[in-house]
Amino acid sequence: MNTGMVLIWAAGAAGLLAFLTSLFYYFRGDRKLKALSEKLELAAGVGIVAATLLLTHHLLSVDTEYAYVFQHSSTDLSWHYQLSALWAGQEGSFLLWTAFIFIMLAVTRFTGNGKALRDTKFFDLMRSVVLFVTSAFLLLLVLKNPFSMYYFPGSGIPEVTNWNPFVEPFYVPYGQGMNPLLRNPWMAVHPPVLFLGYAAFTLPFSAAIAGLVLDDKRWERVASGWMRFSWLFLTLGIGFGGFWAYEVLGWGAWYWTWDPVETSSLIPWIAATAYLHAKLRYPQGEYGFMLPLLALVSFVLVIFSTFVTRSGLWASVHSWQDFTTEGMVIAFFLLVLTGSSAGLLAKKYFSDD
Repeated sequence: MNTGMVLIWAAGAAGLLAFLTSLFYYFRGDRKLKALSEKLELAAGVGIVAATLLLTHHLLSVDTEYAYVFQHSSTDLSWHYQLSALWAGQEGSFLLWTAFIFIMLAVTRFTGNGKALRDTKFFDLMRSVVLFVTSAFLLLLVLKNPFSMYYFPGSGIPEVTNWNPFVEPFYVPYGQGMNPLLRNPWMAVHPPVLFLGYAAFTLPFSAAIAGLVLDDKRWERVASGWMRFSWLFLTLGIGFGGFWAYEVLGWGAWYWTWDPVETSSLIPWIAATAYLHAKLRYPQGEYGFMLPLLALVSFVLVIFSTFVTRSGLWASVHSWQDFTTEGMVIAFFLLVLTGSSAGLLAKKYFSDD
């Protein structure tokens, strides 16, 4: 049985049910629904973390019956490149990103200001927004499963299945290996650091949504710590990527050539930097509209950056050159985030007036 595929499906179902039950609890106030939602959230988080570790094991063992392992790992690669293959493709990147979000939500619940606000209506709504985001990522993982497997159908010609975990695997004798451009020591550092920064933007966004809906200014207590974390790791990720690009491609005096993916990662960094400046005056009653705007825009721009990379609509050395179902899902998710954020900000603007 394809254990990884079962984990992805189970985590996807648990994550979606956790989101729905959290919404029912928010509107109905039944404590049993909250307890059920938290258990489902834990199940989804454990499932995704376990799937991430399992895929890492397959990559290090070069189990090439899995399509993702065949495409990105091989026996001739050093162990750190086999490990780096986890984030070398779309499926592994989304899996790692989703695992980071679940871990960060758990950290928020049990530490700092998040722990102090855990039993408030604000935290319940913030958690629902985080679970909505993870549900979108889980949908992408179900559509583009990192545990797709080669198997023998009735025709006898090997094919790939993304849906059936009980097929007879077809063992490929070797791995295709990582793209030669990615075989660089920076590959082991740049992407996971960047994904840590990207994942952390989910918490300020969710806190700002909950703060706007409930008119609760305590959202900034949760958001600002994670925004500092996001800014730090996004800064490191961009810097590491710069050294890598200069070394491999020789871009510019240092590295910037306004590549679409470079630019799309710089823009949320600028928004995050503006947030960190604006929050210094927020306790004095200033930037009551600007601060949540920057928290929302930062995350929306992160999803836009993901869309730029995954859709293939812009030519870039970073991007996958195909507009698939996953690209359409990201585009729809981006529209939902933009529309809901704009509506809440408009409500805030007119209510302040």
